[in-house]
Amino acid sequence: MAGAHDSDVMSTADRLVHMANQIARNLEAEGDARAVEMTADHIRQFWDPLMRQRIVQLALDRPGALSPIAAAAIERIAAA
Repeated sequence: MAGAHDSDVMSTADRLVHMANQIARNLEAEGDARAVEMTADHIRQFWDPLMRQRIVQLALDRPGALSPIAAAAIERIAAA
């Protein structure tokens, strides 16, 4: 059955972008500024350093892939 759903499998990069956007979307009811802060805090606390480095690079490589809240959170992480 291997390969049956290969087209449905996200790449690691796509998965990281999806997760960052999902976190941001779940927190957007907090208001933009608080959601950015909470998204950045969540990623700092729960993502390992390599995941954080990768999402920072992905934000540079794919500027339109992240939601505005997720992008602002990643900018905070990159600046730290």
